Amino acid sequence: MNADPPDARPDDAGPVTVVGIGADGWGGLTATAREALREAQVLIGGARQLDLLPADCPGRRVPWPSPLRPAVAGLLAAHAGHRVAVLASGDPFCYGIGRALTEELGAERLRVLPHPSSVAYACARLGWPQEDADVVSLVGRPLATLHRWLFDRRRLLVLSAGAHTPAEVAALLRERGFGPSTLRVLEQLGGARERQLAGTADDWPHPPGDALNVIAVECRATPDAPRLAAVPGLPDDAYEHDGQLTKRRVRAATLAALAPAPGELLWDIGGGSGSIAIEWLRAHRACRALTVERDPVRSTRIERNAAALGVPSLRVITGKAPDALTELPTPDAVFIGGGLTTPDLLETCWAALPGGGRLVANTVTLESEALLADWYRRHGGELVRLTVARAVAVGGFTGWRQAMPVTQWAVTKNAEAPRAAGRTAIPASRSATPASRTATPAGRTATPAGRAGTPGADRAAGPDRGEER
Repeated sequence: MNADPPDARPDDAGPVTVVGIGADGWGGLTATAREALREAQVLIGGARQLDLLPADCPGRRVPWPSPLRPAVAGLLAAHAGHRVAVLASGDPFCYGIGRALTEELGAERLRVLPHPSSVAYACARLGWPQEDADVVSLVGRPLATLHRWLFDRRRLLVLSAGAHTPAEVAALLRERGFGPSTLRVLEQLGGARERQLAGTADDWPHPPGDALNVIAVECRATPDAPRLAAVPGLPDDAYEHDGQLTKRRVRAATLAALAPAPGELLWDIGGGSGSIAIEWLRAHRACRALTVERDPVRSTRIERNAAALGVPSLRVITGKAPDALTELPTPDAVFIGGGLTTPDLLETCWAALPGGGRLVANTVTLESEALLADWYRRHGGELVRLTVARAVAVGGFTGWRQAMPVTQWAVTKNAEAPRAAGRTAIPASRSATPASRTATPAGRTATPAGRAGTPGADRAAGPDRGEER
């Protein structure tokens, strides 16, 4: 059974066959899937999945190593030219190995025979329409990922990382004020040992059970649970900070200008508390972000905030921009919340953006405001001043207390501009794009050249870290 596969030419091997298998094992497979497994010269899968195959599948059995993802390319290459079948849990493209195989081989080199996913089984058992439940995978992901999906009266299907995950999920729910939530753990779905366990997060009574489980959560919040909306502009007290925080209403306006979209990457320069990058990531599960912060204490604080708000995937880079920006992946959007007068910072960020990329910068100082006015004159976009006043007690009456106004420049780079290749491209002269290349957006009156002075002298002021951060 475990002998080396017979010799084969690459053109004889055909596509890699991916067979979904459930807890019901061999008996739950179609005749087509069984035939593919019997004909395979190499069988790759998890140890549990390989153990489900009978002896009349003669191919060499190769268990996935851990960690799995870095090993995929090497294993496929090692068995090139042989008939390879890969075993997957249920549906290979429902949080399964299908993504990695497609990234390595391309869809045209795969033959996929799916099985019902654990999500499909769970919805069938619970009577839940699948489109009405949010699916959250904790397989290979931090438990903190769950935070961003907690909303009162929402249904969650949590793909468990193991036998201890249900108790860990119950503890997280209690800590977040979701103790009344109902949990149902569905083990060995579709198999002979299938069973359900039920309880609430407040008094989860069950010891660790089967490692193969899905957790169904009906979220119920206590009246005093923090309310964290799905849109940008979380309460300021949702963040741990030392004053370097983009305040709530300015933050909402900033995210609107950055306009996050699925799959896009944000550079957040001068992270402070990480609020802009965190709320960018919360906009969609496919959004990506990295933040650059020169203070290591703040960097650690950003990581805590990201975990507490459900986006532990935020990449935090401790270093000073622009030096820390080299070798970073090309951004779709850049936010600069501090250090605008640092020499070459704006030039470096502008050079890194591809055509169609967006840049948003906020400041509260006159020196940085003059710099933004000059870039606005040369590159267009929108230059706005954001002011917020708060009602406060004035003796026995009520009056307005004005916060420091925030100047914001938001611009989209010319869509025909070339994308920086490989690493951040920094102009040799470290100078800004000539004004002659600036196109005035339709519907906006061109700004007179004398509207803003050249801010060269302001640059000597050094990094600008206004209280908007």
